[in-house]
Amino acid sequence: MTTTEIVSTDAGDARITWHRATKKARFVLAVSHGAGGGIEARDLQALAQTLPGHGVTVALVEQPWRVAGKKLAPAPRTLDIGWRGIWPAVAEPGLPVISGGRSAGARVACRTAVELGAAAVLALSFPLHPPGKPEKSRAEELLGAGVPTLVVQGGNDPFGKPDEFPAGGAYELVEVPYGDHGFAVPKRAGIGQDEAVTVITDAVLKWAQSLG
Repeated sequence: MTTTEIVSTDAGDARITWHRATKKARFVLAVSHGAGGGIEARDLQALAQTLPGHGVTVALVEQPWRVAGKKLAPAPRTLDIGWRGIWPAVAEPGLPVISGGRSAGARVACRTAVELGAAAVLALSFPLHPPGKPEKSRAEELLGAGVPTLVVQGGNDPFGKPDEFPAGGAYELVEVPYGDHGFAVPKRAGIGQDEAVTVITDAVLKWAQSLG
């Protein structure tokens, strides 16, 4: 069953779309979108359809700027404020909460994980650097998450390919072959789009089950 909830934050009203676990829930995965799109992203929708059947309640979070109909995301500090504001709602079921996001949302999850008491972080398409500017690394945010972290990254992501990520970090990294920043794969790639999405859901499910 899918339900929606409006949550007031200091950055404005956010919206949570709940996809409740269909068997005994072990975790809540609270996951938000990036700076250029919403919860309709293929990876977020796939997780919302797949994980509830395996005991994970998925809360798709729309930041206040999206709910307000704005086209440009605000500064990182404002995104963090919005995320802090929704946290009591996603933690209310009393279950461990995996803090997640794609792209800019992944950065928010990393920056706030310890502060909010997240059980783990799921970083989808972590924007390691702006395209073409590897010197402007955001690795510190990822390395500073402070909790078990899974990065799922497209093999051709211009914001950071898997082999660009720092070695020895306290995180796991799964590559989606040929995937771009939105996990789209070229038509002539070695895998189809459905297979690419399955790589994401299988990796997240296996990792979530390993958390205990």
